[in-house]
Amino acid sequence: MSRETIGLTGAMQQWVVDHGTDETDVAVQLRTAMADHPEGGMQTSPEQAQLLRTLVHVTGAQRILEVGVFTGYSAMLMASALPPTGTLIACDISEHWLATARTWWARAGVSDRIESRCGPAIDTLQALIDDGHAGTFDMLYIDADKTSSDAYCEVGLTLVRPGGVIAIDNMFRGGRVVDAHADDESTVATRALAAKWSADPRVCWSLLPIGDGLGVMTPLA
Repeated sequence: MSRETIGLTGAMQQWVVDHGTDETDVAVQLRTAMADHPEGGMQTSPEQAQLLRTLVHVTGAQRILEVGVFTGYSAMLMASALPPTGTLIACDISEHWLATARTWWARAGVSDRIESRCGPAIDTLQALIDDGHAGTFDMLYIDADKTSSDAYCEVGLTLVRPGGVIAIDNMFRGGRVVDAHADDESTVATRALAAKWSADPRVCWSLLPIGDGLGVMTPLA
């Protein structure tokens, strides 16, 4: 038992990765390839991606949405847990990153389970609703522009079935959410998002100290 979540030293962080993840060789190669990339910090941590992969199994997910793809690491892990008939729709505004991700998905053998959609994600999600897909998705993972995260969550409530999962990355903003002097738009929006959804009766909400903070909620019936 513990009254608080313990902080992770570098050694503990590595222990979690070594004993709490089940990465394929291709996933390790992708993560290693991005280790020194100038934008490599945008990649989902291996322990968080493993949690998302586990949630795919726990929910019996068949249909997943991801908003914010980057190089495709988290989508790769989630898609690997889908059944052969499952689908993950990966949304990103950058065709460059989607092309990179598709290369890695092909190497991992999960391309047949991933559909990439380039363009503003809010438009993609709304189009899915307009096409009659409300309530047909099991999971939504949001890791994109933080000022739009609340809008993605609202649309996600329509797309994700009751008992499904909506997960939002970067809820800690590197610790800036508790820094009274941090007033950048993304941090202010993240504070507001946490305050809103932790009190919203439409969902069951939890905030997990994993990666850069992961908000997890399930739509209630």
